[in-house]
Amino acid sequence: MTISVIIPAYNEENYIADTIYHIKQAIEYLNKNSNQSVELLVIDNGSTDQTVNIAQNLGARVISEPIHIISKVRNTGANAANGNLLIFIDADTIIPEPLLWYINQKISDPKCIAGAVDIDYRPKRLLIKIYLQFWRLIGNITGMAQGATQFCQRDVYKIVGGYDERLYMGEDVDFYWRLKQFSKKEDLEVCLIKEHRVIPSCRRFDQWPLWKTLVWTNPIFISLLRRWKGVWNGWYKIPPR
Repeated sequence: MTISVIIPAYNEENYIADTIYHIKQAIEYLNKNSNQSVELLVIDNGSTDQTVNIAQNLGARVISEPIHIISKVRNTGANAANGNLLIFIDADTIIPEPLLWYINQKISDPKCIAGAVDIDYRPKRLLIKIYLQFWRLIGNITGMAQGATQFCQRDVYKIVGGYDERLYMGEDVDFYWRLKQFSKKEDLEVCLIKEHRVIPSCRRFDQWPLWKTLVWTNPIFISLLRRWKGVWNGWYKIPPR
């Protein structure tokens, strides 16, 4: 099996080196315990900083996607990838060393066709941490999984149509739900990995005022406005760094 690790990135010079470093550690762990070929792709979304240079210097293959729709950036990565297992990792997310090996173990089960990895949020403010833990609990109950790290067999990715490019936000949750619908119809499984959680940057939660976090990260708000690009300038035009 060939594995493609796909990293969407926009002006991530402060984070992407650390992300790639930990991915490489995970690749080494995988290679010690199995015989898999891994390619690393960074999908540059029009960065104006050193993101591209850093990624190339660290050995990643860089693909350009100028259109600022995160779902399209993810799909561009999938279309450029050579692997039959696609793993999407956000550019500001740290993965644990055993994770790629563990995903490979999961996907080796014929019943498991795709999945996501649980998130370990570490914001500075206690109230935000409680808030995020609350929505994490709701997500586990309702079968919702965010996309800091998601994975999918290539053929299944094509069958469900990849990420919905009409969505400017919540495309990861939508993709996961569609995968679950497909797996249920085919008597297969989508796996949520809780044993090896990933750590995303909490810069938004640490920099934003409390009200903004409570509104912009609320799944109900996202579901109602996820097709309106103008609402999401905090992600597409003026993201915190």
